[in-house]
Order: sequence, then C-alpha cells, then structure tokens
Amino acid sequence: MEMKIDFPVDPKIYKEAIERVGILDLETATIRQICTLAAELEKVTGQKMSHLEIGNPGLPAEQIGVEAEIAALKAGVANQYPPIQGIPELKEAASAFIKAFLDINIPGKCIIPTVGSMQGGFSLQLLLSQRLPGKDTMLFLNPGFPAHRSQAKVLGIKDEAFDIYNYRGKALEGKLEEILSKGNVTAMLYSNPNNPAWTNLTEEELEIIGRLATKYDVIVLEDIAYFGMDFRHDISHPGEAPFGATVARYTDNYILMLSGSKIFSYAGQRIALVCMSDSVYSRKYDFFKSFYEMASFGDSYIFGVLYCMSSGTSHSAQHGLAAMLKAAAEGKLNFIEHCKEYERRAAIAKDIFLRNNFNIVYDSDNGEPIADGFFFTIGYPGLSGSELQSELLRYGVSSIALRTTGSDQEGIRVTISVMKDDDDFKRLENYLKRFDADHGKN
Repeated sequence: MEMKIDFPVDPKIYKEAIERVGILDLETATIRQICTLAAELEKVTGQKMSHLEIGNPGLPAEQIGVEAEIAALKAGVANQYPPIQGIPELKEAASAFIKAFLDINIPGKCIIPTVGSMQGGFSLQLLLSQRLPGKDTMLFLNPGFPAHRSQAKVLGIKDEAFDIYNYRGKALEGKLEEILSKGNVTAMLYSNPNNPAWTNLTEEELEIIGRLATKYDVIVLEDIAYFGMDFRHDISHPGEAPFGATVARYTDNYILMLSGSKIFSYAGQRIALVCMSDSVYSRKYDFFKSFYEMASFGDSYIFGVLYCMSSGTSHSAQHGLAAMLKAAAEGKLNFIEHCKEYERRAAIAKDIFLRNNFNIVYDSDNGEPIADGFFFTIGYPGLSGSELQSELLRYGVSSIALRTTGSDQEGIRVTISVMKDDDDFKRLENYLKRFDADHGKN
C-alpha cells in the first residue's frame, strides 16, 4: 500500500524537492517552474495540492470553435500554409467583434493572428524597440503578467516599470508624465482586467494614458486577454452600450492583444489577435525601410517579424477563432455568460481565505471593490510574499509571489480557474485552516 505524507511537508523533504526540480530561487521562479515543483510535491506526498498558480482555462472550449476547426481540417487546410496576415474570414469576424463589443473601428487589414498573445507580446516588443532612435525602452504598468517583462529581458530591451497601487486616478498622470517626458519610452504595456490584481483601469485613467501616449509618441499595448470579465459591468449585448473599456477611445497610438485562450477557453490551440489602429499600421519608419525593406509598421510586423518567428498561425485554429468571434458578434454565443463561472469560484475561494485570516492585497478600483473573476491577490499578516508562497507550498497550496509580477506589495497571486468542484474547495479550506492554526500567532 502506497504511503501518504500529510501536509505540511517536512522542511528537509521540501528542500530536497526544490533541489530536484532545479529551482535556484523560489521567489523568482517562473509559473511553469512552480507547477513542476507542485507536481513533485504531489508525487512525494501522494496527495493532491490546491493549484492556484497557473491560469489554465477551467471551462470546456467553445464547441462552435471546435466544430469549425474540425470542418476546416476535413476541408483540407492542414496541408496549406496559412496566410501570415490571417485568413479573410478571421480578419472580417474580428473587426465585427471589436465593433460589437468595444464600439471601435479597426479594419481587417490591421488585425493579425499570432500564436497566442505570448507571441504577440514578444514580436511587438521587438519591433517597437526598433522604430525610432532613442526610443528603446518598454514601460510596464505593474503588477502584470510576468512573461511580458521576461520577453523584454530575453530580447535585450531596456525596460522601466512601476506599481500602480499608489497611482490610481489623477495620481497616474503625474507618474506617467515623470517617466514619459524623458522621451526614451517607445511603448507601454498593461493588462485590463489586470493579471494578477484583477483591478480595472477607469475611464479617467484610460483617458490619461491615451492623452499622454499621443503627447509623447508612445504606443500603448493593451492586453485584453480577460475581455468582458469585469462582471460588475455587463457588456454581453453586441452593438449595445455599455461597451468594453479600452484606451483606443483616447488615442490612435494603440495595439490591442485579444486572445482566444480565456474568453473562449481555447488556450490549447494557441491563437490570439494583434489589433492595431490604422494609424499605427500605416506609419512609416526609416529604419524599417532600410532593415526590413518595408516602410510601414504593419507590413514590417507581418512580413518582417512574424514570418521569421512562425511563418503563420495554425490554419485550422484561425477558422475556429473566426467562427467564435462571428457567433459572438451576431449574438449567437454569449461568451461572457459562459465565463461568469469564474466569478462564482472566486467568491467562494475569497471567502475561504478571508475566514482563515488572510487579506485581499489589491482590493479596489479607486474605492470600488474589485470584481470577482479569474485572479485575485492574497496577503497574510507578518509574512512577506515570498515567505507566504514558500510556506503555502509546504501546506499544499501552490501559487506565485507578487514580486514576480512586478508588484511592490507583499502577497501572492491566486487563480481559481481549475478549482472546479466541492472537493477542490474543501481541500483548500483544510490546508488554509492548518496553515492559519500554525501561523496565526506570528
């Protein structure tokens, strides 16, 4: 009979597990490294952990996309290279989707499929760092998706960042002025809703970002991977107000990254869209003309950078995404209602943490409580974020420290996406009760 070890894991066993998976510094470990460590601890203990570290979709993929992709494969697209700029059906459907839910006009030629938003962010940062002499720095509005800043590091691009925790509302303008006025920032990147904090930028803040982006010739990369999941505002009716929040209302210097991974639970097919304004697409740069032998930003992006990276995005996945976007824009697929399951799960998980003396770190948008959704952030009295992450791993709860997201606050990121049933929540409650019993007097 297989032996089981109860949580918390003995410190010696825990240390040996960390060494076996090759993690040098737990506090700076990547999400995938933490997943590997959690799997090792499950192997050692013979028990399941509470997986709050990786944002895998916890809902079935939208069948409209699956069926469209199967039909495309049966029609023979598998032996054809996809158009790098995107199949016409996808570009048309994406333009209609953006109009229906954001009330923004982006022509199909300015919408390009990528192998997930990961490739979108990587390829865009590369091109943006080249566009103008002296504009060689990326600005990250933190906290944010850790991989985005890692991409800049891998590319050797200079970066600057600040935690928006103390710069909400009008305070954001002063901070951005301080940084952008130096003239070296080529682009700024943020996610909205925010990964990991689940905060949402207000219209006032988006206007500030857009106005200053125009003033200082900065391109805004707006990652809307969790589009529509600020469930405080129902934007599920295509063509009707309210529409989704976006900086695109306040500047032409924008590029939106719209992913199929979360809104359609289509993460496995690695399909996303880079959606740039016509102004960004058409703008010509001397460096691009000499280096890529193409003058415009859009052409240099598609035929210069993306071609070298992947020679296009999966042909069949483009057909799947096109079908889902089209159905949503026509009111035949309410993807927001489908995703509201994450709201329910977050409310349950938050309650479990709060009842066991944890606290929400990023808890409001200018005084309004944050929505329940895909992520939230947790702290515990007397423990730093790295200490909390490490101790919770010993107690069977896997997460990432806020430090890895660029946050200056102490705590961890929690994702509830794979917390699917009562057993998952009971397990979490048991682990947190034990943790609080052992740490509550510290």
